[in-house]
Amino acid sequence: MHWKRFGLDSVNLVHYDVLLSYPNETNANYVSIVDEHGTEIFKTSYFEPPPDGYKNVTNIVPPYNAFSPQGIPEGELLYVNYARTEDFFKLEREMGINCTGKIVIARYGKIFRGNKVKNAMLAGAIGIILYSDPADYSAPGVQPYPKGWNLPGTAAQRGNVLNLNGAGDPLTPGYPAKEYTFRLNVEDGVGIPKIPVHPIGYTDAEILLRHLGGPASPDETWKGTLNVAYKIGPGFTGSDTSRKVQMHVHNTNTITRIYNVIGTIRGCVEPDRYVILGGHRDSWVFGGIDPTTGTAVLQEIAQSFGKLLKAGWRPRRTIIFASWDAEEFGLLGSTEWAEENVKVLQERSVAYINSDSSIEGNYTIRIDCTPLLYQLVYKLTKEISSPDDGFESKSLYESWLEKDPSPENKDHPRINKLGSGSDFEAYFQRLGIASGRARYTKNRRTEKYSNYPMYHTIYETFELVENFYDPSFKKQLSVAQLRGALVYELADSTIIPFNIQDYANTLKTYSESIFNLSKKYGQQLTENGVSFDPLFSAVKNFSEAASDFHRRLKQVDLDNPIAVRIVNDQLMLLERAFIDPLGLPGRRFYRHIIFAPSSHNKYAGESFPGIYDAMFDIENRADPHLAWTEVKKHISIAAFTIQAAAGTLREVL
Repeated sequence: MHWKRFGLDSVNLVHYDVLLSYPNETNANYVSIVDEHGTEIFKTSYFEPPPDGYKNVTNIVPPYNAFSPQGIPEGELLYVNYARTEDFFKLEREMGINCTGKIVIARYGKIFRGNKVKNAMLAGAIGIILYSDPADYSAPGVQPYPKGWNLPGTAAQRGNVLNLNGAGDPLTPGYPAKEYTFRLNVEDGVGIPKIPVHPIGYTDAEILLRHLGGPASPDETWKGTLNVAYKIGPGFTGSDTSRKVQMHVHNTNTITRIYNVIGTIRGCVEPDRYVILGGHRDSWVFGGIDPTTGTAVLQEIAQSFGKLLKAGWRPRRTIIFASWDAEEFGLLGSTEWAEENVKVLQERSVAYINSDSSIEGNYTIRIDCTPLLYQLVYKLTKEISSPDDGFESKSLYESWLEKDPSPENKDHPRINKLGSGSDFEAYFQRLGIASGRARYTKNRRTEKYSNYPMYHTIYETFELVENFYDPSFKKQLSVAQLRGALVYELADSTIIPFNIQDYANTLKTYSESIFNLSKKYGQQLTENGVSFDPLFSAVKNFSEAASDFHRRLKQVDLDNPIAVRIVNDQLMLLERAFIDPLGLPGRRFYRHIIFAPSSHNKYAGESFPGIYDAMFDIENRADPHLAWTEVKKHISIAAFTIQAAAGTLREVL
């Protein structure tokens, strides 16, 4: 009702019936240590003690990992560090340690939890326990919540452990989960792990890790800051050798109705061109940061645009506001809506701006976006005043540049590649709609902990934000101003404010980077006839086409609506030109050839993902010649795609 009251032209609820996963209310999940008689001698806690002021709240979901299958595996415990690809390489290849039939324990951090579970599964583990180590979720000199913003030992991080690779609802990949839709059987659902997974806090983890036997950690990077030796295992030492670890996971999967809220402001000149602002509404518990600091921004921007409408303004293009449901279960609400509206969205969408959490720290602004948006972001941050201490009377751009300069070019602030982990995924990685996100973040140089410590725990409350992260709410205001300004400019500028020359420069950087990565295989490149020349040639052609396009753009007759529409369509459809309808190998919903979520960490973006994955660990492939053939194929695909994209920029004949 808020959006209707704000004055939006239309507001609708859109529902889908998707697979969700919940803990069993009468049969709690836990991990135990059992002796040789099967007697439980230790059990992890069932829930987190609620913070002050929340003791009487009912229906708090206990810590669990959504979509973990049910099971009560029992076995020896093995510590696998962060459960990254390189951690399992270290164990299996260098230390000769086999994970088959073992229950592994991994610390949260560095990579998306779903990738940890997939890696453990591939290594032969029968279950995986995830815990938050203070080394990764505590900043030095800060008290645990509620006295500070560090993680208490009783806290455990919830979160889904799917490997959807962009599929949306696990039972309806590629299509919207409506009443009429064909559904897979749950056992065939996309990305659902085959081994039980459960998260615990570090107080409980310390007890599990304390008596691990086996070899010492290979080096300091495997050691957290608990009062344990961080031995690898498998199994316990001393008098505890006969003891095993048992997991008890009783989650249930159920098809559940979810609701997106979709609001629109109709454009007055080009109503068939859409600028989308979307953010999710669901949270694991109280969602003090994730998503409420983003939901509040979405709400305020909708209200601000409503005020403009009431004052007689109307945007040139249509603006769509979206409040997504079920993001925490695998970006389900946003992906299902993209699937249902795919034909319209790919023909008419100018851009998608994300509005998830607006803070994950309070040091400086962080931008992840398509290169098309770099110039617009620079321009707008120069027009917004910095909320940072010591930068009064300076712009957001100035504080950002000083605090986080780009490693490639110290004259500009850093902008990150888009990976995944939030609702822009379907729009950017699947549909090729120019996308961007903005939030406040921590100091990457000095603050080494993963994410913000209270992430996805019961202690992520409004008070956490009010007392520690953003007491004045000025950082969130800056993010709101930037997200709102991006939507305003994209929806109301006569010419879409994209810069294609920045894409050309970025492609040059990425092609040199992947070529440099290949150089360590010097001899093999020659032997297998691998050449990056076609890629470099395509990038050069693209750069020339981009320069020529921008030269012509300056001369467009702005009074000729057809001429304006022609160049705007070229701008709008450029991102679409990087989409390969066949998708990436084994990941058909990741179709962008320049960017994809990393195969080893969904949160991170990878450039030229097809080539990167084909070359990854190539020295250990069974058939090196076949592996290099795959590299050649992906260089060819990338070269073709960039050349084809350049073709879309030429003067329309």
